[in-house]
Amino acid sequence: MNHAFVAALAEACETAESLADRIGLHPKTVARWANPGRIPQTRHRAEVAKILRKDVVDLWPDVLNRREPVWFRPWVDIEREAVALRAFQLAWVPGLLQTEAYARATFNGQALTPDEVDELVAARLDRQAILSRERGPLLVAVIDEGIIRRPAAGSRALMAEQLAHLVACADLPSVQLHVVPQGTATYPGLDGPFTLAELPGGTRAAHVDSQARAQIIDQASEIATLERRWERIRGEALPRGRSLELLTEAARSWT
Repeated sequence: MNHAFVAALAEACETAESLADRIGLHPKTVARWANPGRIPQTRHRAEVAKILRKDVVDLWPDVLNRREPVWFRPWVDIEREAVALRAFQLAWVPGLLQTEAYARATFNGQALTPDEVDELVAARLDRQAILSRERGPLLVAVIDEGIIRRPAAGSRALMAEQLAHLVACADLPSVQLHVVPQGTATYPGLDGPFTLAELPGGTRAAHVDSQARAQIIDQASEIATLERRWERIRGEALPRGRSLELLTEAARSWT
């Protein structure tokens, strides 16, 4: 338990319910901040710290120890609070489902030092803890079949390990995996990857990748557009059982 946050609530004569009412959030969201590793989204931290008359780092020391890039932290905060994540990937295995070796391969050819790659890989692997956390989010991931047929870093062994990991992840109660088969005609997913997050209380946000820096979207009209695209993409994907059969066959093909 985050005893510093709990003590600060009591000292300020606040409860999860009263604090939630003051900042416009659901009480369950605020209550989760007392759990280890649960950090409020960036836009809420300063407001909460001000109400409780504490410094942010006193309430959540992990803020100083974070490994992910500063620009990506708001999305990691959203992932931690999410009750459901819907992700589509066109070219890579979703980061939440990558092995360490595969994660390293995604940084090949980038202008990064070995130490920078180590930090980025560690940060990505740290994010995966939400999938094994009690009451973690449901992850529904749709991937294009090309991802499991193309050798990352040209390594068959790396792909065999990654596909075996995907098959194992597909058995987790918190994960649903679906594959869009290669024979599918042009479909909306070809425009690029994105992830939709549903937060407690029904709030939604999205993370959209690009060749430049990715962006976080929270405007209702844009979320609605992505949700329509998601439904069309999901409609092209194989059912869960057949997707698992395809993943298992692909895993054997790399050994």
